[in-house]
Amino acid sequence: MEFREYSADSDKDAVHRIWLETGWLEKDSKAQVEGMDLFVGAGKALVADLDGEAECLVLTMPGVIRHLKDDLPMSGVTGVTTSRIARKQRIAAKLTALAVARDAADGALVSGLGMFEQGYYDRLGFGTGGYEHWISFDPARLGIDAAPRVPRRITLDDWKLVHQSRLSRKRGHGSCNFTPPEMTRAEMLWAKNGFGLGYSDGEGGELSHHIWCDAKDGGEHGPYTVCWMAYETREQFLELIALLKNQGDQVMSIRMREPPGIQLQDLITQPFRQYDLTEKGKYEARASAYAYWQMRICDLPGCIARTSLPFGDARFNLKLTDPIEGLLDKDAPWRGCAGDYVVALGKSSGAETGHDDSLPTMTASVNAFTRLWLGVRPASSLRFTDDLDAPAELIEALDSVLRLPAPRPDWDF
Repeated sequence: MEFREYSADSDKDAVHRIWLETGWLEKDSKAQVEGMDLFVGAGKALVADLDGEAECLVLTMPGVIRHLKDDLPMSGVTGVTTSRIARKQRIAAKLTALAVARDAADGALVSGLGMFEQGYYDRLGFGTGGYEHWISFDPARLGIDAAPRVPRRITLDDWKLVHQSRLSRKRGHGSCNFTPPEMTRAEMLWAKNGFGLGYSDGEGGELSHHIWCDAKDGGEHGPYTVCWMAYETREQFLELIALLKNQGDQVMSIRMREPPGIQLQDLITQPFRQYDLTEKGKYEARASAYAYWQMRICDLPGCIARTSLPFGDARFNLKLTDPIEGLLDKDAPWRGCAGDYVVALGKSSGAETGHDDSLPTMTASVNAFTRLWLGVRPASSLRFTDDLDAPAELIEALDSVLRLPAPRPDWDF
């Protein structure tokens, strides 16, 4: 088994086959193949060889994650795929661990991914994020009176404008941005019967707010899926919602991820009546919650140094474990962040290796501590359900100091 960097010249056919075998690529879909090649080339790609041919592919993408008001460098694991003949060999886990290690050595303070099932990436130190709400609704039932202007039609040719609009969108705690614009072009290509609507209200004619949708069923009544929505102000958000309502003359169902800070049910008339009337139908109105993204700290002192909390102070010892070390070779460029630390949280925060006998001690896995640091769950909850423990007075103090908004990446990857 050999781990190495991907080569487009020699590996393209092999990785196409991997994605076909895993169901990530449809046979004879030129748009999907073009999107895959763009996606693979936009970031970093590692492959694992068996008998001289690539049988596992791991992709990462550079970006940032926002902690309250500060953007921290992060790496997104954007693809982990293994061929049919290479399953259950621990190849994917070890190759992903190496990809995380390389990006951490290059300065990524955080790594994130979207999981196919809870548990697999826990052994790489990833902790589960918060719930994302997906809402399906009849757009005609949107209770908004705003009359939107005639939008511009957005096509694949606008991919650079679309990417910049995504980067410039209104962002909150936990939000992620990914740098390579080819990532957005690939995602636009993957949308079946994809289309976009938006407005160019930027000072230089930039795309100020827009939606990009998937109409994969192709029927006149939908359903449509809003792949993403980008806006900077309340007025822009309401104009996009009004655009969705305008589709209700013909389209019976739209599905979208609830935007950060928004409760979509506020804008839907008689939601429970619609749930009952459409249950189990093609155009079912419903609300679902899934926790499908995970994050892990890669550099504890680096993350804590960029943390500013206005709600008080806490100092404690942290005994941190990191399971990724067991998946990395001894010559890996980074071997996790396990160790003993003295941590100070407050308006000015910091962490340094060592132990202070005068302070209370927390024991935690990097999985659980990442969830605490991001505000996925408070210390008192993680003590019940995750690998985190501390004296009661420290737990109480951390619940007071780490009062964070729900983290929302607002960019699926």
